[in-house]
Amino acid sequence: MNLFLTALIYATALVVPAQEATDASVQTKIVALEKAWNQAYKFGDKRALDALLDNEITLVNDDGSVQTKSQFLADIKKSNSAEQQVSPESISVHVFGNAATATGIFRVKGIEGGKPYLHRDRFVDTWVNKDGKWVCVSASATSILH
Repeated sequence: MNLFLTALIYATALVVPAQEATDASVQTKIVALEKAWNQAYKFGDKRALDALLDNEITLVNDDGSVQTKSQFLADIKKSNSAEQQVSPESISVHVFGNAATATGIFRVKGIEGGKPYLHRDRFVDTWVNKDGKWVCVSASATSILH
């Protein structure tokens, strides 16, 4: 019985670091996908956004409105990169098997109607690994007012 218990402890010790390594690689992948989303949004790249977002995604905007993928993509416009900056200030990823949540803050800076603006939003995105590809299935943003 002690031999079985010892073997079980060793086996558990080997599995936990392997899971942590896997989680770390998924975290790195999700951070890269979040940054790719920011850049695709900045440049109005609907094709890249289409690949990142699941067809059934629900997007909750900072004004409380809800959009489908097709509505979100229809609102995307080509922009002048000299006038707009979209960048993450922070991203934290938590992995739950084939799902992951990304939370953080992103900043959007640009010019609209001849006036400069700066928005900071806190976001929560949920990513799912579907058929070996990570896609965002839910996204929400809340304006940071201070």
